[in-house]
Amino acid sequence: MKHLKDKVTLVTGATRGIGKGIAIGLGEAGATVYITGRSLNNSNSSDVHGSLTETQAAVEEAGGVCIPVQVDHSNDEQVRLLFERIEDEQGHLDLLVNNVYSGVQVLRDANGQPFWDCEPSLWDAANNVGLRSHYVASVFAARMMTKRNSGLICTISSWGGLSYIFGTAYGTGKAACDRLAADMAVELKPHNITSISIWPGIVGTEHISQLASSMNEKNVTDKNYAVFTERYNWETPLLTGWVIAALASDPNVIRRTGGVQIVAELAKQYGLVDRDGNRPVSLRSLRFILPSALPALREYSWLIPDFKVPWSLLIQFILSSPKI
Repeated sequence: MKHLKDKVTLVTGATRGIGKGIAIGLGEAGATVYITGRSLNNSNSSDVHGSLTETQAAVEEAGGVCIPVQVDHSNDEQVRLLFERIEDEQGHLDLLVNNVYSGVQVLRDANGQPFWDCEPSLWDAANNVGLRSHYVASVFAARMMTKRNSGLICTISSWGGLSYIFGTAYGTGKAACDRLAADMAVELKPHNITSISIWPGIVGTEHISQLASSMNEKNVTDKNYAVFTERYNWETPLLTGWVIAALASDPNVIRRTGGVQIVAELAKQYGLVDRDGNRPVSLRSLRFILPSALPALREYSWLIPDFKVPWSLLIQFILSSPKI
């Protein structure tokens, strides 16, 4: 159903991965989808490819309208011109998805080294086109949305905001993304604008799939990493897209403002399943935690209650798990 017809949306960082999945999901729902990225066409400069034109083609194949704009989100002037263009062409903006992130490669190159053995520039690489760019894009989006007293800003964060994943710079940035969404919500709520932080689960993006393949090639058999090597309870990028499309069409989405929203839990609430027909469970569900700790339980996971573990107990479980 084209329940987002006449809605104007912007997804930053949509050349591949979660951003691409979100763009497709919004396009399927009938929205006009602006997408940004550094590569208009595939430059083949990375071992993980993706481009704006490829995402545009995927959105259009799904029946959507997609407008690619080449933007370097470390350049505030380019971002300003992006929003100026959307206002000139559409007159309004209904949804901003803060997704762009450029820290993946530098975090992979750090290879788990402690922060003091890395160059201080690791911080900028992890949080400039990420946390800072989310703030800058939200500034320009809020200026447009407050004119109409309507809008939704979704900031893609991760479970790294809760506990250690991928290193100090990454986790600090993701925790700050959650706080950014929460504090923006305080100032935007009087204008009927919703601001939320979105936590996908383990998403089978190009980078994560490559990580899993690398582990398999190295014959990593540690049961603690089975969620990666066996792709257990993975989500596709499309699930996040469908969930955000549902949020954008929810007439009472403002009730969620300021909070962290978990993709798997929203999918269950909105009655959505993933592309393969399965419904991944939340990473704080007993149905995920027990089989992750005891892989022998995996074939019987459907018997385990989909019970949300209290945050205090969840943190203890995470702290006792291996660090990626």
